[in-house]
Amino acid sequence: MSLVSNSDRNEAALEFLKTRRSRPGKTLTTPVPSQDALRELLNIAARTPDHGKLEPWRFIVLERPALERVAALIPPLGAKHGIAEDKIAGNMLHYGSSHLAVAVISSPKISDKIPEIEQIYSAGAVCLALLNAALAAGWGANWLSGWSSHYPEFGRDAFNLSPSEKIAGIIHIGTAPHTPPDRPRPDLERITEWMSE
Repeated sequence: MSLVSNSDRNEAALEFLKTRRSRPGKTLTTPVPSQDALRELLNIAARTPDHGKLEPWRFIVLERPALERVAALIPPLGAKHGIAEDKIAGNMLHYGSSHLAVAVISSPKISDKIPEIEQIYSAGAVCLALLNAALAAGWGANWLSGWSSHYPEFGRDAFNLSPSEKIAGIIHIGTAPHTPPDRPRPDLERITEWMSE
């Protein structure tokens, strides 16, 4: 088995991944990507590993009017389920202050070969791929789904999801005024086990 040569090593990509940092959602403002710029990011995200080529996910692009409509659904949902007022306000802010977001929808397909859980993992990978693509393109971005995304009626009323679909993540994209300081990262030695046999 041949090893990958150093000439195949993408130093710029590795440096980006070593230092990538989401931008706080509340700081994101305009301008936001154009439709053409966003299509490029969505194409990158859609290159995510997808066992069986099932495409068990899809995108819903939320522009400002749609975000305001979705934000208005949150207070009655929170009241119905006894959610604390501060959590309701926080989740409303995710949508109400955003100028552009992409809902990544987990949409599993019936398959004898690919378990549903692997399809769900693939949708989660799409979220991270889209987040990283936006950051690499110079945009500010954050993955902020919030408690409302876990209620089926919210998915139905906000995004017209079918009963088999779920919100995998909401990726907010815009302009960030600055890069925040890095936060503490996991202790690699504590979370890594090496097995040689």
